[in-house]
Amino acid sequence: MTHPPVLITGARLPDGQPRDLLLEGGRFADPASAPADVRRVDADGLLALPGLVDLHTHLREPGREDAETVRTGTLAAARGGYTAVLAMANTSPVTDTAEAAEHVAALGRRDGCAQVAPVGAVTKGLAGEELAELGLMARSAAGVRVFSDDGHCVHDSRLMRRALEYVRAFDGVIAQHAQDPRLAGPDACCHEGEISGRLGLGGWPAVAESTIVARDVQLARLTGSRLHVCHVSTAETVEVLRWAKGLGIAVTAEVTPHHLLLTTDAVTGYDPTFKVNPPLRPDEHVTALRQALADGTIDAVGTDHAPHARHDKEHAFADAAFGMVGLETALGVVAATMVETGLMAWEDVAVRMSTSPARIAGLTDQGRPLAVGEPANLVLVDPSRRTRVDAADTLSLSRNNPYHGLELPDPVVATFWQGRPTFTR
Repeated sequence: MTHPPVLITGARLPDGQPRDLLLEGGRFADPASAPADVRRVDADGLLALPGLVDLHTHLREPGREDAETVRTGTLAAARGGYTAVLAMANTSPVTDTAEAAEHVAALGRRDGCAQVAPVGAVTKGLAGEELAELGLMARSAAGVRVFSDDGHCVHDSRLMRRALEYVRAFDGVIAQHAQDPRLAGPDACCHEGEISGRLGLGGWPAVAESTIVARDVQLARLTGSRLHVCHVSTAETVEVLRWAKGLGIAVTAEVTPHHLLLTTDAVTGYDPTFKVNPPLRPDEHVTALRQALADGTIDAVGTDHAPHARHDKEHAFADAAFGMVGLETALGVVAATMVETGLMAWEDVAVRMSTSPARIAGLTDQGRPLAVGEPANLVLVDPSRRTRVDAADTLSLSRNNPYHGLELPDPVVATFWQGRPTFTR
């Protein structure tokens, strides 16, 4: 579909350089060639960033359209500045076949307000017993390149090795949910420590994450394949990643906004909104995660946007579903925890939330420079804009927002995907 050209004037790039941007035919064109009747957008005082890319989104469709759909999830993504999301495989049915992956991709083309790239399951039915159709999903029209059993750890070492070997042929990546099921079992729902003991909640020790990552980076080294670590939450995992990267092992990692801002203290009121997997951790882990994101040990921010219907969240803490929504607030949380603290500049934000995730996922039209001839995917940002978060003020179908009542940056002013506006204030 062709969209009328848009001329954005007065914007600044993340490095501070002024830039007028003409969006025409889905790409950036020379602003000097703008027609007289072009739609004009005054971006004085705004930053222009490449459209954000989320490596970790739960869109819930097919199967749980009461919690989210491709349409509502990508509307929320656009509001958060995203022009591409990776749709995780734990749908119903699971995205473990070429047909299932193509169905998700087709939903994205039909209903999406951002690019929807299906993530394939590593194992059939996420059961951890037999490899899914990795090659068929990769060769399908969906072109799957990222595979994950997210929500479940691929804990069998031999199976993990086989998965890594398999995807090497087409430069795929295995994205691991690192949770040793013998150390953090089905009852684990709170960081193991003083608070979990006092509240009587099942403990999820930090070592249950880092030991899986330590195993997997060595399997990646053995196989010469790419490994991605989902939602890193512990200081110990950061140290493993530094060691692995120092050896040149092909490992990348993401951190969620909630693990950059919130701590275990949030669960002391037993509010199931704060139940998430991996769990919120104490301050020392949050500090380590922020530093690792700043220095590049952690490559990207992934939201792990996990919408839930009220009847899945409104239970006793131990019985409630894991997960939080996060697409609409992610950039604001990163601004608060990383930019306003001086740990990162906006140039770094563009890398961690657009360039790097696009590279990891193999999305060649995303994370590109804002330059003539490039795909016109961008977000306009007002660094000074703030708001008090209201869980009811959302484009998502779900309300499990852990930031409700907090004052946070709310920087997204407009999002453009393939040259068309998908969100404007």
